[in-house]
Amino acid sequence: MAETQVLMERLEKAVIRLESLFSDSHRSIGMECGAVNGVNGGVAPYVEAFDRLLNGSVAEFLRNSKILEGDVKIHAEMVRAAFQAQRAFLLLVSQYQEPQESEMAVLLKPISDKIQEIQTFRERNRGSKMFNHLSAVSESIPALGWITVSPKPGPYVKEMNDAATFYTNRVLKDYKNSDLRHVDWVKSYLNIWTELQVYIKEHYTTGLTWSKTGPTASTASVLSTLTSGQCLPPPPPPPLPPGPPPVFDTESGKDEATTSRSALFAQLNQGEAITKGLRHVSDDQKTHKNPNLRAQGPPVRSPTKSHTPSPTSPQNSPQQSHSPLLELEGKKWRVEYQEDKNNLVITDTELKQVAYIFKCNKSTLHMKGKINSITIDNCRKFGLVFDNVVGIVEVINSRDIQIQVMGKVPTISINKTEGCHIYLSEDSLDCEIVSAKSSEMNILIPLNGDYKEFPVPEQFKTAWDGSKLVTEPAEIVG
Repeated sequence: MAETQVLMERLEKAVIRLESLFSDSHRSIGMECGAVNGVNGGVAPYVEAFDRLLNGSVAEFLRNSKILEGDVKIHAEMVRAAFQAQRAFLLLVSQYQEPQESEMAVLLKPISDKIQEIQTFRERNRGSKMFNHLSAVSESIPALGWITVSPKPGPYVKEMNDAATFYTNRVLKDYKNSDLRHVDWVKSYLNIWTELQVYIKEHYTTGLTWSKTGPTASTASVLSTLTSGQCLPPPPPPPLPPGPPPVFDTESGKDEATTSRSALFAQLNQGEAITKGLRHVSDDQKTHKNPNLRAQGPPVRSPTKSHTPSPTSPQNSPQQSHSPLLELEGKKWRVEYQEDKNNLVITDTELKQVAYIFKCNKSTLHMKGKINSITIDNCRKFGLVFDNVVGIVEVINSRDIQIQVMGKVPTISINKTEGCHIYLSEDSLDCEIVSAKSSEMNILIPLNGDYKEFPVPEQFKTAWDGSKLVTEPAEIVG
């Protein structure tokens, strides 16, 4: 009876402790935890500051996105989930010591998955009327990766913000005179990254800093909390063992790791005896001594050993294939996923139509007639020949592009592209070339029945003239 009484008392104490920890976890701050404006002294100041960002600029962005509805609203909910995952990670950082590098990749996976989900949603909705909105978010959401950047994460966020403005400027151009709700949406979204830069400058100027106290972070202790996106309680006690005595098994995880390391070192300390466990391979089983084996192809893995394909293995994740597309959708010509097609021609063009060319490789397209604008996005080794464009020709995120102008075009824009050759006609010599974050650009001008190549400057020098900054191409002397 005495032993039973002692056992009951210990159980009651364990339950009281668990209830206390559970209650503390629900008082944590965050968008999912019910607290407002960080009214809780149980978290670090920089976590409270991040909560103010969530309850401020992020919440405003969510409100403006709900007003626009549709794809923008769905995308915004994904952004909210990504920020929640980052909040959970920051809380983890405030309570745990820095983990091993192998553990870090797993702990970052929830945030990485959220970013991937946001970018995938944009790719799957390229026909959306809000495609520029989706693109602005998709191109800049990698800014949440600042937690892995050192020593200056702030400029990295600014760079991602600049990537968003390329598309937010399009949104402003389309709606600034017709629907101010979209203007408010742009302002609220860009404000998120502006405030995040201020937050980083104040709390993490040189990069992320982990707690100097507490246990070392590991997947076993915190992965489930990070994956759910919920707020983290203070470092939790390990679970109760299945049988008596009902004490907290604080050493179980450590014992397993210690046992594994001990076994490993024991094997290594065998010296020459370690080779006794290897299977002898006779000459007739060696490919370099048996031509018949070489003729059979690559060696087969031993059935005694399990093999898990890597994440990039074709057996595990086969490359997704898309059907080639060339069609007129409303006023937009869609040319997508063309491979090794050098005879693509579009003849039925009108002035009000635009063309969008996406992920075409080793192909050539000839657009006849007059069209409003052409966009080349994520293409490789692609050639474009067109007669006349009244607006702009844009090349984005591409490589090895060749463009030939047969008639006129006022502006050609090159952004985030490696290798772009533009052949101008006699009538298009007044064309303006606008480039950013691109390299290996050349403009070919017709002279005496042939073309002369002129490189577009990639390097610049800037100097202060007493009143303003003056930038000009840098002359490289060989």
